[in-house]
Amino acid sequence: MTNHQTNANIVQNSWKKIVLLNFFGWIFIYADRTILNPIMPNIQSHFDLNNSQLGLISSVFFLTYTFAQIPFAAIADYLGKKWVIGLGFVFFGLMTLLSGIVTTFGLFLLMRALTGIGEGTFYGPSFSLASENIPTKKLTFGTALINSGQAFGQAAGTLLSSFLVLQYNMHWSSPFIIISIPTVLVGLMYLIFVNEKRRLKNLESNNLHSTMYQNSNNELIKIDVKALFNKNLILTYLLLFASIYGQIAMLTWLPQFLITDRGISGASVGWIASIVPFASIPSSLIFARINDKLSNPKLLLYILIPIAALALMIGMSINSYPVLIIALLVYGFTGKMAIDPILLYTVNKNAKANQLSTTLGVYNFFGMIASILAPYLTGVFIDLTGSMVIGFYFSAILLILGLVGFSFVKYEK
Repeated sequence: MTNHQTNANIVQNSWKKIVLLNFFGWIFIYADRTILNPIMPNIQSHFDLNNSQLGLISSVFFLTYTFAQIPFAAIADYLGKKWVIGLGFVFFGLMTLLSGIVTTFGLFLLMRALTGIGEGTFYGPSFSLASENIPTKKLTFGTALINSGQAFGQAAGTLLSSFLVLQYNMHWSSPFIIISIPTVLVGLMYLIFVNEKRRLKNLESNNLHSTMYQNSNNELIKIDVKALFNKNLILTYLLLFASIYGQIAMLTWLPQFLITDRGISGASVGWIASIVPFASIPSSLIFARINDKLSNPKLLLYILIPIAALALMIGMSINSYPVLIIALLVYGFTGKMAIDPILLYTVNKNAKANQLSTTLGVYNFFGMIASILAPYLTGVFIDLTGSMVIGFYFSAILLILGLVGFSFVKYEK
């Protein structure tokens, strides 16, 4: 076998391995985030919190997660992505374990903040690793496969907490302790199985994505700040902000909404809250395939986002169980997960090759600012109005505003 054939085989196996690891990475990141949501009433009662304080738990987590994005993405471009992701996952798993052990609200907030730092090592480095290794013709679909881990994680975390705590009356800390173990194992798998040295210098001959580059000497990369903020990227950041705001408001407060506003209890809370992520799994793959065939993929957004915003408003405001179920299905099919591959495609089209990880870190940084605001602001809306509906209306309006801005993005032919 020639060296060229050997290198081609390495690439063929490498990108599949990275897709699989990134897929499981998202599963445990989102499982960790969503185990909190069904048991918010338990935590509220345990620590004697108001709704604003309850929303602060997620806001503190996302605050540290967001501000960890850019520095860890830049470090990954310099030192290597597998080390940043692997060690970050081990740390995040240990902090998740401690979240279930501490006994005061202050320490619980601190552990959630540290967990956010650990998870903040993942986004930019993981998608940069994927973009560098997935063949061009499979890039959007491969990204959608990775992103589907978010949906599986949302469902897994929500159902785990619902069954253990709401159905079988275990202590609210038990889901945190259980989920921490496989999280650490995923981190170790990145350290053991990912070999960044196998990336090839000859990009075109191996059909790799054009943003791959070789930094074998670990030379310090000079960041081109202007390139991080061209018009197309800024508008993409804003739409990501809007889509994440709606997603986090839904993830954080939907179980509480089902319990307090709709009178649903037990494991049913988990199953209903899981409708959104389950519906998003096929849609993200379908729309990723369609995106690969479009010269102007933002046309898809003109269809998806208005439907998602309308479903969000109708489902939360009309007190009907069938309407709620249909609205959640529609929102899951057309919401954040469906548009994610399109936004990532846009970032890849507009990022400089030698700072892709950093660009993705900036992209997720601006998007995740929404995750800091959404839990707390929704809690404030509840305390002020006595209802969660206004918070969901606000999420829908943000989506439409984000789409208006994104309409000015232009794709090169």
